[in-house]
Amino acid sequence: MARMKILLKEDVINLGLAGEVHSVAAGFARNYLLPRGEAIPATPAALKQADGIRAAATRKRAQERANAQAQAAVISQQRLLFQVRAGDNNRLYGSVTSSEIAEKLEALVEFEVDRRRVLLDAAIRDLGIHQVTIRLMQDVNATFAVAVVREGETWEDAEKRHNVATAKAAANDLMQENAEAQAEAEEVA
Repeated sequence: MARMKILLKEDVINLGLAGEVHSVAAGFARNYLLPRGEAIPATPAALKQADGIRAAATRKRAQERANAQAQAAVISQQRLLFQVRAGDNNRLYGSVTSSEIAEKLEALVEFEVDRRRVLLDAAIRDLGIHQVTIRLMQDVNATFAVAVVREGETWEDAEKRHNVATAKAAANDLMQENAEAQAEAEEVA
């Protein structure tokens, strides 16, 4: 398989940072990196430019990180409320997806939010308050609260439901600990 040495002009995810020289498959370089302007062939003349490219990319990454941290501070202050239809068992008839969360968050913060950056293991299918994380860039995440309530309910109703569920879980944990302690005591005796 033919390989080609290239100099990255931009950061490429899963490959490297701008200013680095890499050996990649010739087809990947020819068909993807070079046409998109993300790399140039690593010729002796191009390698002289590597330090300049690296310095410019470092400045660009620092600016992007500062912007992402500012956005994270804004996003962390947000609370989203979704009013949905749900059954008696607190299960939704549908679900709240990362697309819906991104769309509502974008309307609140007034900057673009990519749905692919919303980190959900699975769509939200239960009523309650859920902590959702969004990855703005590598090492910059923001966590915010999403309340899912029945139609006509408010954030306060979600907090009440959350407090009741937390109290029940704590009571169940305490009962289980007591049962384990009692079984251990009987075992010793």
